[in-house]
Amino acid sequence: MNQQEMQVLLANGEDSLTQFKRTMNNPDQLAAELVAFSNSSGGRLFIGVHDDGSIAGLSIQDVQRLNNMLSNVASQHVHPSINPLSENVHTDTGIVIVVTVSSGTSKPYTDNQGLIWVKSGGDKRKVTAREEMQRMFQSAGLVHADEVPVPGMNSADVDLFYFSNFFEDVYGETVEKQNISLEKLLENMNLVKNGMLNLAGALLFSRRSRYMLPNFIIKAVAYPGTDIDKEHYKDSRDFSGKLEEVFSGALSFIMNNIPYAQGNQNINSIAEPIVPQTVWEELLANALLHRDYFVSSAIRIFLFKDRVEIISPGHLPNNLTIENIKAGNSVIRNPILASFGTKILPYRGLGNGIRRALKIHEHIEFIDDRDGTQFIVIVHYNR
Repeated sequence: MNQQEMQVLLANGEDSLTQFKRTMNNPDQLAAELVAFSNSSGGRLFIGVHDDGSIAGLSIQDVQRLNNMLSNVASQHVHPSINPLSENVHTDTGIVIVVTVSSGTSKPYTDNQGLIWVKSGGDKRKVTAREEMQRMFQSAGLVHADEVPVPGMNSADVDLFYFSNFFEDVYGETVEKQNISLEKLLENMNLVKNGMLNLAGALLFSRRSRYMLPNFIIKAVAYPGTDIDKEHYKDSRDFSGKLEEVFSGALSFIMNNIPYAQGNQNINSIAEPIVPQTVWEELLANALLHRDYFVSSAIRIFLFKDRVEIISPGHLPNNLTIENIKAGNSVIRNPILASFGTKILPYRGLGNGIRRALKIHEHIEFIDDRDGTQFIVIVHYNR
Protein backbone atom coordinates (compact mmCIF):
# COMPACT_ATOMS: atom_id res chain seq x y z
CA MET A 1 0.00 0.00 0.00
CA ASN A 2 1.40 3.43 -0.90
CA GLN A 3 0.47 6.83 0.50
CA GLN A 4 -2.01 7.60 -2.27
CA GLU A 5 -3.88 4.33 -1.82
CA MET A 6 -3.99 4.87 1.92
CA GLN A 7 -5.29 8.44 1.56
CA VAL A 8 -8.28 7.11 -0.39
CA LEU A 9 -9.13 4.75 2.49
CA LEU A 10 -8.62 7.44 5.14
CA ALA A 11 -10.88 9.85 3.27
CA ASN A 12 -13.83 7.49 3.82
CA GLY A 13 -13.55 7.83 7.59
CA GLU A 14 -13.98 5.22 10.31
CA ASP A 15 -16.51 2.42 10.04
CA SER A 16 -16.87 -1.23 11.10
CA LEU A 17 -13.91 -2.17 8.92
CA THR A 18 -11.66 0.83 9.58
CA GLN A 19 -10.28 2.31 12.81
CA PHE A 20 -7.89 5.27 13.31
CA LYS A 21 -5.52 5.67 16.24
CA ARG A 22 -3.01 8.48 16.84
CA THR A 23 -0.83 6.00 18.73
CA MET A 24 -1.18 3.04 21.09
CA ASN A 25 0.50 2.79 24.49
CA ASN A 26 -1.65 0.30 26.38
CA PRO A 27 -1.44 -3.39 25.36
CA ASP A 28 -4.94 -4.05 26.75
CA GLN A 29 -6.43 -1.34 24.54
CA LEU A 30 -4.70 -2.77 21.49
CA ALA A 31 -5.93 -6.26 22.41
CA ALA A 32 -9.52 -4.97 22.59
CA GLU A 33 -9.22 -3.53 19.08
CA LEU A 34 -7.78 -6.76 17.66
CA VAL A 35 -10.44 -8.87 19.42
CA ALA A 36 -13.24 -6.67 18.07
CA PHE A 37 -12.03 -7.02 14.49
CA SER A 38 -11.50 -10.79 14.88
CA ASN A 39 -14.99 -11.31 16.29
CA SER A 40 -16.55 -9.24 13.52
CA SER A 41 -15.79 -9.05 9.81
CA GLY A 42 -12.12 -8.16 10.16
CA GLY A 43 -10.70 -4.81 9.07
CA ARG A 44 -7.79 -2.40 9.24
CA LEU A 45 -6.36 -0.46 12.15
CA PHE A 46 -4.40 2.64 11.08
CA ILE A 47 -1.93 3.74 13.76
CA GLY A 48 -0.49 7.21 13.26
CA VAL A 49 -3.76 8.77 12.06
CA HIS A 50 -5.98 11.34 13.81
CA ASP A 51 -9.70 10.70 14.33
CA ASP A 52 -10.54 12.97 11.39
CA GLY A 53 -8.41 10.88 9.03
CA SER A 54 -5.48 13.29 8.82
CA ILE A 55 -2.03 11.75 9.12
CA ALA A 56 -0.13 12.36 12.34
CA GLY A 57 2.77 10.08 11.50
CA LEU A 58 5.05 7.96 13.66
CA SER A 59 8.80 8.05 14.22
CA ILE A 60 11.06 5.08 13.56
CA GLN A 61 11.24 4.50 17.31
CA ASP A 62 7.43 4.51 17.59
CA VAL A 63 7.17 2.04 14.73
CA GLN A 64 9.62 -0.37 16.36
CA ARG A 65 7.84 -0.14 19.71
CA LEU A 66 4.37 -0.58 18.23
CA ASN A 67 5.31 -3.52 16.03
CA ASN A 68 6.86 -5.27 19.03
CA MET A 69 3.72 -4.53 21.04
CA LEU A 70 1.51 -5.81 18.21
CA SER A 71 3.38 -9.10 18.01
CA ASN A 72 3.23 -9.62 21.77
CA VAL A 73 -0.43 -8.64 22.11
CA ALA A 74 -1.60 -10.81 19.19
CA SER A 75 0.03 -13.89 20.72
CA GLN A 76 -0.27 -13.23 24.48
CA HIS A 77 -3.24 -10.90 25.03
CA VAL A 78 -5.73 -12.28 22.48
CA HIS A 79 -7.23 -15.73 23.06
CA PRO A 80 -6.99 -17.75 20.93
CA SER A 81 -3.99 -15.97 19.42
CA ILE A 82 -4.22 -14.35 16.00
CA ASN A 83 -1.82 -13.39 13.22
CA PRO A 84 -2.47 -9.82 12.08
CA LEU A 85 -0.47 -8.38 9.21
CA SER A 86 1.29 -5.04 9.62
CA GLU A 87 2.58 -2.72 6.93
CA ASN A 88 4.61 0.47 7.39
CA VAL A 89 3.46 3.15 4.97
CA HIS A 90 5.83 6.11 4.58
CA THR A 91 4.25 9.55 4.17
CA ASP A 92 5.50 13.12 4.13
CA THR A 93 4.33 13.51 7.74
CA GLY A 94 5.72 10.28 9.09
CA ILE A 95 5.08 6.55 9.06
CA VAL A 96 1.62 5.00 9.42
CA ILE A 97 1.30 1.39 10.54
CA VAL A 98 -1.57 -0.40 8.80
CA VAL A 99 -2.66 -3.47 10.76
CA THR A 100 -4.90 -5.87 8.84
CA VAL A 101 -6.96 -8.29 10.94
CA SER A 102 -8.94 -11.12 9.38
CA SER A 103 -12.36 -12.22 10.55
CA GLY A 104 -11.53 -15.03 12.95
CA THR A 105 -12.31 -18.68 12.39
CA SER A 106 -12.23 -19.55 16.12
CA LYS A 107 -14.76 -17.07 17.51
CA PRO A 108 -15.35 -15.85 20.10
CA TYR A 109 -11.99 -14.21 20.78
CA THR A 110 -11.34 -12.66 24.18
CA ASP A 111 -8.78 -10.35 25.75
CA ASN A 112 -6.75 -11.12 28.88
CA GLN A 113 -9.73 -10.22 31.07
CA GLY A 114 -11.91 -12.71 29.25
CA LEU A 115 -13.95 -9.93 27.65
CA ILE A 116 -15.54 -10.37 24.24
CA TRP A 117 -15.44 -7.28 22.00
CA VAL A 118 -17.12 -6.72 18.63
CA LYS A 119 -17.16 -3.83 16.20
CA SER A 120 -20.04 -1.37 16.43
CA GLY A 121 -19.89 1.17 13.64
CA GLY A 122 -16.62 3.04 13.87
CA ASP A 123 -16.09 1.94 17.47
CA LYS A 124 -16.28 -1.31 19.44
CA ARG A 125 -18.50 -2.60 22.22
CA LYS A 126 -18.33 -5.26 24.89
CA VAL A 127 -20.61 -8.27 24.45
CA THR A 128 -22.67 -8.84 27.58
CA ALA A 129 -25.99 -10.23 26.33
CA ARG A 130 -26.34 -13.98 26.91
CA GLU A 131 -28.01 -14.64 23.57
CA GLU A 132 -25.25 -12.87 21.64
CA MET A 133 -22.57 -14.83 23.48
CA GLN A 134 -24.42 -18.07 22.73
CA ARG A 135 -24.59 -17.22 19.04
CA MET A 136 -20.85 -16.60 18.97
CA PHE A 137 -20.15 -19.96 20.63
CA GLN A 138 -22.58 -21.48 18.17
CA SER A 139 -20.73 -19.99 15.19
CA ALA A 140 -17.53 -21.57 16.53
CA GLY A 141 -19.22 -24.97 16.73
CA LEU A 142 -18.73 -25.05 20.52
CA VAL A 143 -22.43 -25.30 21.31
CA HIS A 144 -25.65 -25.99 19.42
CA ALA A 145 -28.94 -24.49 20.48
CA ASP A 146 -30.90 -27.70 19.95
CA GLU A 147 -28.79 -29.58 22.53
CA VAL A 148 -29.30 -27.03 25.32
CA PRO A 149 -31.53 -28.40 28.15
CA VAL A 150 -34.90 -26.69 28.65
CA PRO A 151 -35.46 -25.96 32.36
CA GLY A 152 -38.69 -27.39 33.71
CA MET A 153 -39.11 -30.01 30.98
CA ASN A 154 -38.31 -33.71 31.30
CA SER A 155 -39.36 -37.09 29.95
CA ALA A 156 -42.77 -36.77 31.64
CA ASP A 157 -43.57 -33.98 29.16
CA VAL A 158 -43.17 -36.27 26.15
CA ASP A 159 -46.31 -37.11 24.18
CA LEU A 160 -45.89 -40.84 24.64
CA PHE A 161 -48.48 -41.86 22.03
CA TYR A 162 -46.86 -39.65 19.38
CA PHE A 163 -43.32 -40.67 20.34
CA SER A 164 -44.20 -44.38 20.40
CA ASN A 165 -45.71 -44.22 16.91
CA PHE A 166 -42.66 -42.32 15.64
CA PHE A 167 -40.25 -44.81 17.19
CA GLU A 168 -42.01 -47.84 15.78
CA ASP A 169 -42.37 -46.28 12.31
CA VAL A 170 -38.68 -45.34 12.16
CA TYR A 171 -36.97 -48.18 14.00
CA GLY A 172 -39.44 -51.02 13.48
CA GLU A 173 -39.68 -51.86 17.18
CA THR A 174 -41.91 -50.73 20.02
CA VAL A 175 -40.71 -48.55 22.87
CA GLU A 176 -41.70 -51.28 25.34
CA LYS A 177 -39.34 -53.79 23.75
CA GLN A 178 -36.32 -51.61 24.52
CA ASN A 179 -36.46 -52.72 28.18
CA ILE A 180 -35.10 -49.40 29.42
CA SER A 181 -36.77 -46.37 30.94
CA LEU A 182 -38.19 -43.68 28.70
CA GLU A 183 -35.68 -41.21 30.09
CA LYS A 184 -32.75 -43.49 29.25
CA LEU A 185 -34.13 -44.12 25.76
CA LEU A 186 -34.46 -40.38 25.16
CA GLU A 187 -30.96 -39.83 26.51
CA ASN A 188 -29.60 -42.45 24.09
CA MET A 189 -31.35 -40.57 21.27
CA ASN A 190 -29.67 -37.27 22.32
CA LEU A 191 -33.00 -35.78 23.39
CA VAL A 192 -32.44 -35.67 27.15
CA LYS A 193 -29.48 -34.25 29.03
CA ASN A 194 -29.05 -34.22 32.81
CA GLY A 195 -32.64 -35.39 33.24
CA MET A 196 -34.05 -32.52 31.17
CA LEU A 197 -35.38 -32.49 27.65
CA ASN A 198 -33.08 -30.53 25.40
CA LEU A 199 -34.52 -28.07 22.92
CA ALA A 200 -34.66 -30.68 20.15
CA GLY A 201 -36.56 -33.13 22.35
CA ALA A 202 -38.99 -30.43 23.46
CA LEU A 203 -39.66 -29.18 19.94
CA LEU A 204 -40.04 -32.65 18.46
CA PHE A 205 -42.00 -34.61 21.08
CA SER A 206 -43.23 -32.47 23.99
CA ARG A 207 -46.90 -31.99 24.80
CA ARG A 208 -46.12 -28.57 26.29
CA SER A 209 -43.80 -26.94 23.78
CA ARG A 210 -46.44 -24.37 22.81
CA TYR A 211 -46.56 -23.19 26.43
CA MET A 212 -42.93 -23.63 27.46
CA LEU A 213 -41.37 -22.36 24.22
CA PRO A 214 -43.81 -19.67 23.05
CA ASN A 215 -41.27 -17.83 20.91
CA PHE A 216 -40.38 -20.78 18.71
CA ILE A 217 -43.51 -20.74 16.58
CA ILE A 218 -44.56 -19.54 13.15
CA LYS A 219 -46.66 -16.40 12.78
CA ALA A 220 -48.36 -16.06 9.40
CA VAL A 221 -50.45 -13.29 7.87
CA ALA A 222 -52.00 -13.10 4.40
CA TYR A 223 -52.63 -9.62 2.97
CA PRO A 224 -54.84 -8.75 0.01
CA GLY A 225 -52.37 -6.30 -1.56
CA THR A 226 -48.64 -5.98 -2.06
CA ASP A 227 -47.77 -4.31 1.27
CA ILE A 228 -48.36 -4.87 4.97
CA ASP A 229 -51.72 -3.42 5.97
CA LYS A 230 -52.35 -2.94 9.70
CA GLU A 231 -56.12 -2.84 9.27
CA HIS A 232 -56.91 -5.27 6.46
CA TYR A 233 -55.77 -8.85 6.01
CA LYS A 234 -57.21 -12.02 4.52
CA ASP A 235 -56.07 -14.48 7.15
CA SER A 236 -53.82 -14.61 10.21
CA ARG A 237 -52.65 -17.59 12.24
CA ASP A 238 -50.04 -18.64 14.79
CA PHE A 239 -48.71 -22.19 14.57
CA SER A 240 -47.30 -23.82 17.69
CA GLY A 241 -46.88 -27.29 19.14
CA LYS A 242 -44.60 -30.09 17.95
CA LEU A 243 -42.34 -29.35 15.01
CA GLU A 244 -44.40 -31.54 12.68
CA GLU A 245 -47.61 -29.74 13.70
CA VAL A 246 -46.02 -26.33 13.12
CA PHE A 247 -44.78 -27.45 9.71
CA SER A 248 -48.12 -28.93 8.64
CA GLY A 249 -50.11 -25.93 9.86
CA ALA A 250 -47.89 -23.40 8.11
CA LEU A 251 -47.86 -25.43 4.90
CA SER A 252 -51.67 -25.61 4.85
CA PHE A 253 -51.89 -21.87 5.51
CA ILE A 254 -49.66 -21.11 2.54
CA MET A 255 -51.44 -23.53 0.21
CA ASN A 256 -54.81 -22.05 1.19
CA ASN A 257 -53.74 -18.47 0.55
CA ILE A 258 -51.49 -18.49 -2.51
CA PRO A 259 -52.95 -18.01 -6.01
CA TYR A 260 -54.09 -20.97 -8.11
CA ALA A 261 -54.31 -21.06 -11.89
CA GLN A 262 -55.76 -23.30 -14.64
CA GLY A 263 -52.68 -22.89 -16.82
CA ASN A 264 -53.10 -24.75 -20.11
CA GLN A 265 -55.53 -27.23 -18.64
CA ASN A 266 -59.18 -27.76 -19.51
CA ILE A 267 -61.58 -25.34 -17.82
CA ASN A 268 -63.15 -28.26 -15.94
CA SER A 269 -59.82 -29.38 -14.46
CA ILE A 270 -58.70 -28.51 -10.96
CA ALA A 271 -56.55 -25.39 -10.74
CA GLU A 272 -52.93 -25.83 -9.68
CA PRO A 273 -51.01 -23.66 -7.18
CA ILE A 274 -48.98 -21.02 -8.97
CA VAL A 275 -45.96 -22.25 -6.95
CA PRO A 276 -45.92 -26.04 -6.37
CA GLN A 277 -46.29 -27.43 -2.87
CA THR A 278 -42.84 -29.06 -2.99
CA VAL A 279 -41.22 -25.60 -3.01
CA TRP A 280 -43.01 -24.64 0.20
CA GLU A 281 -42.12 -27.95 1.83
CA GLU A 282 -38.44 -27.37 1.14
CA LEU A 283 -38.45 -23.76 2.32
CA LEU A 284 -40.48 -24.42 5.48
CA ALA A 285 -38.35 -27.42 6.47
CA ASN A 286 -35.21 -25.32 6.02
CA ALA A 287 -36.69 -22.48 8.07
CA LEU A 288 -37.67 -24.73 10.98
CA LEU A 289 -34.54 -26.88 11.06
CA HIS A 290 -31.89 -24.26 10.32
CA ARG A 291 -33.16 -21.15 12.08
CA ASP A 292 -31.14 -19.74 14.98
CA TYR A 293 -32.82 -20.98 18.17
CA PHE A 294 -30.58 -18.75 20.28
CA VAL A 295 -32.72 -15.88 18.96
CA SER A 296 -35.97 -15.88 20.93
CA SER A 297 -38.42 -14.87 18.22
CA ALA A 298 -40.86 -16.49 15.83
CA ILE A 299 -40.50 -17.33 12.17
CA ARG A 300 -42.72 -14.89 10.28
CA ILE A 301 -44.52 -15.56 7.02
CA PHE A 302 -46.15 -12.74 5.07
CA LEU A 303 -48.27 -13.58 2.04
CA PHE A 304 -48.95 -10.83 -0.49
CA LYS A 305 -50.68 -10.62 -3.84
CA ASP A 306 -47.40 -11.02 -5.71
CA ARG A 307 -45.06 -12.83 -3.29
CA VAL A 308 -44.50 -14.69 -0.04
CA GLU A 309 -41.83 -13.68 2.49
CA ILE A 310 -40.45 -16.19 4.99
CA ILE A 311 -38.34 -14.48 7.67
CA SER A 312 -36.23 -16.72 9.89
CA PRO A 313 -34.39 -15.58 13.05
CA GLY A 314 -30.63 -15.64 12.56
CA HIS A 315 -28.47 -14.84 9.56
CA LEU A 316 -26.51 -17.53 7.72
CA PRO A 317 -24.00 -19.21 10.04
CA ASN A 318 -20.24 -18.63 9.91
CA ASN A 319 -18.99 -17.62 6.46
CA LEU A 320 -21.79 -19.33 4.56
CA THR A 321 -23.09 -17.18 1.70
CA ILE A 322 -26.21 -17.12 -0.42
CA GLU A 323 -24.20 -18.41 -3.37
CA ASN A 324 -23.01 -21.28 -1.18
CA ILE A 325 -26.53 -22.41 -0.31
CA LYS A 326 -27.66 -22.08 -3.92
CA ALA A 327 -24.81 -24.43 -4.82
CA GLY A 328 -25.91 -26.95 -2.21
CA ASN A 329 -23.37 -26.15 0.52
CA SER A 330 -24.59 -26.03 4.09
CA VAL A 331 -23.53 -25.67 7.71
CA ILE A 332 -25.66 -27.67 10.14
CA ARG A 333 -26.68 -25.23 12.86
CA ASN A 334 -28.98 -27.67 14.70
CA PRO A 335 -27.58 -31.18 14.13
CA ILE A 336 -30.04 -33.06 16.37
CA LEU A 337 -33.07 -31.40 14.80
CA ALA A 338 -31.64 -31.94 11.33
CA SER A 339 -31.09 -35.65 11.98
CA PHE A 340 -34.70 -36.11 13.11
CA GLY A 341 -35.95 -33.81 10.37
CA THR A 342 -35.15 -36.45 7.77
CA LYS A 343 -37.54 -38.81 9.58
CA ILE A 344 -40.39 -36.40 10.39
CA LEU A 345 -40.46 -33.78 7.63
CA PRO A 346 -40.03 -33.97 3.84
CA TYR A 347 -36.35 -33.14 4.32
CA ARG A 348 -33.36 -35.11 3.07
CA GLY A 349 -30.61 -33.30 4.97
CA LEU A 350 -28.18 -33.23 2.05
CA GLY A 351 -28.00 -29.45 1.62
CA ASN A 352 -29.96 -29.60 -1.63
CA GLY A 353 -33.32 -28.25 -0.48
CA ILE A 354 -32.67 -24.75 -1.82
CA ARG A 355 -31.41 -26.17 -5.11
CA ARG A 356 -34.53 -28.31 -5.49
CA ALA A 357 -36.80 -25.36 -4.74
CA LEU A 358 -34.99 -23.18 -7.30
CA LYS A 359 -35.15 -25.91 -9.91
CA ILE A 360 -38.93 -26.05 -9.55
CA HIS A 361 -39.48 -22.29 -9.21
CA GLU A 362 -36.59 -20.02 -10.14
CA HIS A 363 -38.06 -16.74 -8.89
CA ILE A 364 -36.84 -17.06 -5.29
CA GLU A 365 -34.83 -14.28 -3.69
CA PHE A 366 -32.59 -14.71 -0.63
CA ILE A 367 -31.48 -11.94 1.72
CA ASP A 368 -28.89 -12.58 4.45
CA ASP A 369 -29.60 -9.68 6.80
CA ARG A 370 -26.65 -9.80 9.20
CA ASP A 371 -27.43 -6.45 10.83
CA GLY A 372 -31.01 -7.50 11.51
CA THR A 373 -29.96 -11.05 12.48
CA GLN A 374 -32.44 -12.65 10.11
CA PHE A 375 -32.60 -14.60 6.87
CA ILE A 376 -35.32 -13.71 4.38
CA VAL A 377 -36.68 -15.84 1.55
CA ILE A 378 -38.95 -14.10 -0.94
CA VAL A 379 -40.91 -16.24 -3.40
CA HIS A 380 -42.17 -14.09 -6.25
CA TYR A 381 -45.25 -15.02 -8.31
CA ASN A 382 -45.37 -12.60 -11.21
CA ARG A 383 -41.92 -12.39 -12.74
